[in-house]
Amino acid sequence: MKEKVIAIFDIGKTNKKMLVFSLELKLLAVEEEKFPEVLDDDGFVCDDIDMIGKWVRDSIHRLVLSEKYEVTAVNFATYGATLAYLDERGERVTPIYNYLKPINERIPERLYRRFGGQDEFCRRTASPALGMLNSGIQILWLRTEKPEVFSRVKHILHFPQYISYLLTSKVTSEHTSIGCHTALWDFDNMAYHPWVSREALNLPEPVPVETLTEITVGNKRVLAGPGIHDSSASLAPYFTGNLGKFMLISTGTWCINMNPFNNETLTTEQLDRDCLCYMSVNRQPVKSSRLFLGHLHETAVGLMNEHFRTTPNFYRSVRYDKDLIAILRKKYTGDRRAFFNRGPGSGTFKERIDMFDFKSFDEAYHQLMIELGDLAIEAIRLVLAENDETENIFVTGGFSNNMIFLKLLASAFLSKRVYTSEISNATALGAALVLLKSVSPGREPVLNLGLTEIAP
Repeated sequence: MKEKVIAIFDIGKTNKKMLVFSLELKLLAVEEEKFPEVLDDDGFVCDDIDMIGKWVRDSIHRLVLSEKYEVTAVNFATYGATLAYLDERGERVTPIYNYLKPINERIPERLYRRFGGQDEFCRRTASPALGMLNSGIQILWLRTEKPEVFSRVKHILHFPQYISYLLTSKVTSEHTSIGCHTALWDFDNMAYHPWVSREALNLPEPVPVETLTEITVGNKRVLAGPGIHDSSASLAPYFTGNLGKFMLISTGTWCINMNPFNNETLTTEQLDRDCLCYMSVNRQPVKSSRLFLGHLHETAVGLMNEHFRTTPNFYRSVRYDKDLIAILRKKYTGDRRAFFNRGPGSGTFKERIDMFDFKSFDEAYHQLMIELGDLAIEAIRLVLAENDETENIFVTGGFSNNMIFLKLLASAFLSKRVYTSEISNATALGAALVLLKSVSPGREPVLNLGLTEIAP
């Protein structure tokens, strides 16, 4: 007898995966692909959406015909800040433009001036001014720079909904995609910002993230979700169980600090320091801050390896030394730093870093982690409410294995409990979880979040 399963397409910038979960949300299979990037019509790199679309169609068709699994539902989690433009026949009319593509700054400035200035517009949309990373600004860019192309646009979809559209042919939106630094959503009124209607943008009304559409694949009935933004998907598993009020610290190249329990309006200072709001699967704002943690760590470790003539992964052998931390805290007092420029939130390296200031790689690495830890702690505090009630901090990703980082974090937040959380494929798990109540009502699997408490 075939096992009933949920299939998830988890589409990141680098890796594209199809994952298969049981209805108990146990991971049964993973297929991973990488596709070479192509050039858009301006010669800037972008994802090869034709190859990705073919892979999605072929993969789900092959899975549905499997002798092992009965596919009951499929959903899609992708990165955000990316749009697909469709004409009246439902055909895509542009490449999938890269959100790192440069933009003429005068394009968003005109919008800001019409709607209360940049600070007020960004506050109301919970979106720092990030150019093409604000997907709403991408729409203005296309209309301004390529009016002939834009004249053919009938529908505009965010990337998760476009991947869903490839199977459902259904034009839709949902809150996690439209509420993620898009400059399209009015967080004061929890609706599209007035500029969307004034500019006559044809955007679909968002539906609940658990909405299902029946499709036919290989003559078999399958339910398809509308797609979900990857950051919101990765947060979803933590709303299960009795975890109290929490923050999720997702670490890697970026350290993303997500607080679903801070309902205060974003301030100008927070926006200036790169804070924003995501939208949870429960359609609630998730106040977030970020730090280029992994990138800064990689750059500094490279300098240290060059100076101390160590191998690239030598830092992994460094063990947490509480006494060395105390010595370095006394040596670098106040805002004096060895690696980074002074000032709150300063994640820029000093022009000259004197490695001869350290007796060993271990000493230099501890000081680096002290400074990175301080920057991370500053970023976390930016999204704590004035009357903060969060009890737990969950740390996931690459730095959940860095004991120096974890000990510094636990020592900085003595009133909270700090845990590492080891969930493989959390994004895909979240995308499956939001469909489960619709696919199998009454089923409530117990998720293993892989929690380990870190003592200060």
